Amino acid sequence: MKETLELSQLIGLIVPLILLQLVLMIIALVLCAKTEETRGPKMMWVLIIIFGQLIGPIAFFLFGRRNS
Repeated sequence: MKETLELSQLIGLIVPLILLQLVLMIIALVLCAKTEETRGPKMMWVLIIIFGQLIGPIAFFLFGRRNS
């Protein structure tokens, strides 16, 4: 019983993940730009957010922002 995914099913699985990743990345980049102090250099967090794919923005939300 070997089943294969058709292209439409594959797109239906991947597109929501890509949209979620883009939304999280944009929100994290905006928050990083507006935040005065971060834990570590801002440029480092920008690179983590961009190249960390889905985990980068989540890491910034959890560890990058300082609570004043």
